[in-house]
Amino acid sequence: MSSGITPYEGDELNVCMRKGFDFRLTTAVVVSGDTGNFCGHMLLKVGGADGYYFHTAGGVHSRPKMMSELGYRRYLRETRKRELYRRMVEIKDPEAAQRKVDALMSKPWLWLMLPSNCANFVETIVQAGGSSAGLYLNCPAWENFN
Repeated sequence: MSSGITPYEGDELNVCMRKGFDFRLTTAVVVSGDTGNFCGHMLLKVGGADGYYFHTAGGVHSRPKMMSELGYRRYLRETRKRELYRRMVEIKDPEAAQRKVDALMSKPWLWLMLPSNCANFVETIVQAGGSSAGLYLNCPAWENFN
């Protein structure tokens, strides 16, 4: 943004949630990328209307972020991104996916462009939950997450 204010990208998960996340409704969400990022950006939405979005953002070695639906709308507005598509993902083992979210959200994610990026972050969680969904090239705007 031109105002010098850092756009909202979500919040770090610093407390244990009262209950686990609802993996019955899990969706891979792809949004447009930043300037020069032709691959776009991927987030994971877990739960229905009151669910949460998870993604990696903020630098080469920073902790992943989470946000509510209102936070996601703010994120789109402040980062000037637009949603490109959503894909439902079947999670066969919600407890394993929950353990993976807990582990990943508690430590910095090493961002290495295509081999270890936002898509790889989402793949790591859903595959821990028993899904085979993923991307071949780790470029979400160019391929379907399935």
